[in-house]
Amino acid sequence: MTKNNWTREETIIAFNVYCKIPFKNSSKSHPKIIKYANIIGRSPSALNMKVGNFGRLDPELKKQGIVGLAHGSKLEEDVWKEFNGNWEKLAFESEQLIAKFSNRLVEEVSEIEIKDIKEGTERETIVKQRVNQSFFRSTVLSSYYSKCCITGLSIPDFLVASHIIPWSRNAEERLNPRNGLCLNSIHDKAFDRGFITITPEFNIRVSSILYDFEKEKAVQDFFFKFENQKIDLPDKFLPKKGFLDYHYHNIFKK
Repeated sequence: MTKNNWTREETIIAFNVYCKIPFKNSSKSHPKIIKYANIIGRSPSALNMKVGNFGRLDPELKKQGIVGLAHGSKLEEDVWKEFNGNWEKLAFESEQLIAKFSNRLVEEVSEIEIKDIKEGTERETIVKQRVNQSFFRSTVLSSYYSKCCITGLSIPDFLVASHIIPWSRNAEERLNPRNGLCLNSIHDKAFDRGFITITPEFNIRVSSILYDFEKEKAVQDFFFKFENQKIDLPDKFLPKKGFLDYHYHNIFKK
């Protein structure tokens, strides 16, 4: 499959794929690489190389000694500069492009359900919001290899892309994958309500409120056994320490 130079649209989709695949797992045989390569009419090897090229631009990977491919294009750098940090724009624009290449609706390629909502502004707003939320979930979960960062649980139906700074409190960071943690549904609820927190040093802290229940075995197993342990960190989109600091001081029930 031989094609000309990559277009801007294809490169944006490649950045979307970079966000959705654990970097160390990316390969030409990865199902998502094959899926999106077919959508844009490129070979899996070519798309996998693009994902590696984006890896070379990620400073968080460099800090961990993880490097992408040594060479890349100016277009990749331009797309990185335009979208890295502008997550809402990346999420919806890249999903729209995937829909365009697939000749499908954006809600279909994002696998979201839109029922009983009439056409018009309200529907467009809801579609965009849910497409963006789906992108955030995919990006956060893939960064943690689809495992809860506290327990290691990997059952997909029990995993949540949990916001560190709540959705309602900071619109600009809603879709920032560094504002996300992969948690199981119980610890997600506890984190959301401030019964646990994760410090800027990535240590788990349990609220003193739970000491009223410390004799319960379930509370010991779900919470106190993890006190002061470090979470499992992702290889990219490391939780931003400023976001964790906000949760510790503003959400956590000390």
